[in-house]
Amino acid sequence: MAEVIYLLNKDTLIVKPPKKSPLVYRMIVLAFSMFCGVYICSVCLKQISRHTKPSLMDIQITEEPSERHGVKQSDKPSIHYPKPKTFSRAECADNPVRYFVIVSTQRSGSGWFETLLNSHANVSSNGEIFSLLNRRKNVSLILQTLDKVYNLDWFSSASKNECSAAVGFKWMLNQGVMDHHVEIAQYFTRRHVSVIFLFRRNLLRHMVSVLANSYDRYAKLLNGTHKSHVHSPQEAAVLLGYKPLINSSSLINDFKEMEKKVSKVLTYYNTTRHIVLYYEDLMKNWTKVKEVQEFLSLPTMDLTSRQIKIHSGLLSDHIKNWDEVLKTLNGTSYERFIHADY
Repeated sequence: MAEVIYLLNKDTLIVKPPKKSPLVYRMIVLAFSMFCGVYICSVCLKQISRHTKPSLMDIQITEEPSERHGVKQSDKPSIHYPKPKTFSRAECADNPVRYFVIVSTQRSGSGWFETLLNSHANVSSNGEIFSLLNRRKNVSLILQTLDKVYNLDWFSSASKNECSAAVGFKWMLNQGVMDHHVEIAQYFTRRHVSVIFLFRRNLLRHMVSVLANSYDRYAKLLNGTHKSHVHSPQEAAVLLGYKPLINSSSLINDFKEMEKKVSKVLTYYNTTRHIVLYYEDLMKNWTKVKEVQEFLSLPTMDLTSRQIKIHSGLLSDHIKNWDEVLKTLNGTSYERFIHADY
């Protein structure tokens, strides 16, 4: 395009640059828009890829293959596939196993309840493994013992070994479970151990059972042998011959201490997967037994126990100083224990 020259006079010459075409400006704007568009798209794609691409932190590695045997992790306890060091699970190697523990107190029906669970075809509950002091001297020994149990390397008369569907044991409050609760609760959470709390509502009947059992440890009323549990009405009748004398002056405080202990252990393990049961409910309502099986994701079966209840019937028949106890509890919040059946 030619320049436009203006001649004002003979001494002045003005040269005016040519006007640029609108097409040039359009090309510049278009190029800038394309650059911005490409940049914005690339940033968005990076952001999307960050959210959609799984990172190592997002992946949870479990011991079991996903959705194996139709088990959903969201609504069932975690399943495991132990590899015992002492034997081979053989054809049962692909059978999932669930871990549990029964936390209870002596004379709360835990022995009866455990035999009930063990009557299930694929449940192995191995008794009071921490009744021996050398297994609970320190938390390291406790955790080593737990590993052995849950790896199926613990053998007892209840062990079903290769084809166990649920494996656990019974743990009394005075056997270390309270002393090292922080480490044990962490272990239960890490290993997905389901906790079954079993207690007794009627603390008076609980006390009668504790005192009678303690007496028989030395008296050995059954032909010179001590039995914590009996399997016939005749054996129960022999043990009923002893009526404990209850210290009524400390009775209320004893009840309060027991309630504190139960409240404390429930607080210690409130972050675990757990269920709270009461002996009286299990005895009166057998749907509770079904709930336990569902809690452990077991196929429901009719469970049975050979153990016979010892102190059945009226409490007045089992306490030597009944009138004194009655007077102590009347008008208190513990009066309800007097007439309860279980």
